[in-house]
Amino acid sequence: MPAGSSQKRERQYERIKESQEERGASAARAKEIAARTVNKERARSGEAKTAGRTSTQDPKSAPQRGGERSGKGTGPKGPTRDQLYNEARKKNIEGRSSMTKDELAKALGR
Repeated sequence: MPAGSSQKRERQYERIKESQEERGASAARAKEIAARTVNKERARSGEAKTAGRTSTQDPKSAPQRGGERSGKGTGPKGPTRDQLYNEARKKNIEGRSSMTKDELAKALGR
């Protein structure tokens, strides 16, 4: 934690770190996620000396956003064409390189 952090932020950091480790993240990754989250919350509340644009202008905090920007392809539009293409390649579907996203999804039975 950065110097000058409050006890509240220290507790928040530990809770996030432990939660990430329980989810299977490595210790280093859990520390990184916890530090980034706490620093972003510090920036939003004005506790940090400097703050990035996304820290202060994002309409929702990370927990409220719930992974909206995670890029995992699980949003309302589903997987990307590249994700479908890779799955089709694994299943050896013929003609996959010239298929559109919708055609790939249909060929994969989605």
